[in-house]
Amino acid sequence: ETVLICSSKERSGSRVTPRSFTVLFETTVQPSRLIVRFNRRSLCFLGPRTSISVLSEFKSRKFAAIHFLMSETQASTEEVQDILTRITGLDLKVFRPIKQELKPPTYKLMTDAQLKEATQSAREQAQRLLKMPPVLLERKPINDVLSEDKILEGMDTARYVFTDITFNIPHRERFIVIREPTGTLRKASWEERDRILQVYFPKEGRRLTAPPVFKEENLKMVFGQDRHEDVLDRCQVQFEPDSSEYIRDLEKMGKYDLLRSTRHIGGLVWYLVNARRVDGLIIDMLQKDLWQDAVSLVGLFKVHPHSETAQEASNQQASGLDLLNIYAKRESQRAGYVVLALQAYEQTSAESSV
Repeated sequence: ETVLICSSKERSGSRVTPRSFTVLFETTVQPSRLIVRFNRRSLCFLGPRTSISVLSEFKSRKFAAIHFLMSETQASTEEVQDILTRITGLDLKVFRPIKQELKPPTYKLMTDAQLKEATQSAREQAQRLLKMPPVLLERKPINDVLSEDKILEGMDTARYVFTDITFNIPHRERFIVIREPTGTLRKASWEERDRILQVYFPKEGRRLTAPPVFKEENLKMVFGQDRHEDVLDRCQVQFEPDSSEYIRDLEKMGKYDLLRSTRHIGGLVWYLVNARRVDGLIIDMLQKDLWQDAVSLVGLFKVHPHSETAQEASNQQASGLDLLNIYAKRESQRAGYVVLALQAYEQTSAESSV
């Protein structure tokens, strides 16, 4: 393998092997960290707006897959994390113990210094609990067939699973194949991999099959009770972080408050920004006098330099409510509603300042 790395200013200078090669990918990326998985090796390239050229020579063998985790790395950049943290907020009243058996309350007498120390300790613990779960792209299905051995067809009625259980291999790269009764040898699907890995490397709280709460009819009942956070907490234990079904109900019902000041609001905001579906959240923020959060939300568009909002905001040096007006004019899907919410907020602010 040969890897050529060029900065955005220098597109030459690095030397490659004199053998023939093929250019696989070249782009200018915004995130400050890009991970390229190449033949089971992970290479980290640091530096914003870095142009990456990956070159490889394949004489007599097939090339391994290269995964560019663009969305994940953008979500993990310091600038994006700062914005999502501001939008998340920190309300100590949100944090409460998990419901257990009733016990008599405990009262403590504290001095002012002890009370200040206890409050600071609670704030630090809350910040740890608000750490956003990882944001991942939805994984693509595995449909790779390795061989068709008709000579083995009908030799057994059961499927055979072959698993590499070496401890130092990442689970995503672990080799798992299945021999079908028809003689077909194929790679295991993601669902099969999850069950098999749970057998050999069990995770606490995770089951081999999904709990009944995740069935469609049960989810409707749970969502009707506004227990979105409970479902997400259970989802983090049972599944890999690539499910987004809960977002549909939150956006439809406008129940953003259910996740505000929880560790799940950052992932929700990032999903809505990527899907260009933030109008409802912006309107909700303006109605609840959270205009600074609304500005921070639109500020996420500025991370992407090709966004129309980012380009016009940069030209006009816009900030504050002017940035919201630019977004409403350029990229909003419900511009009329956003403009009305802005006008109502400005009118309310003017009346309260008199």
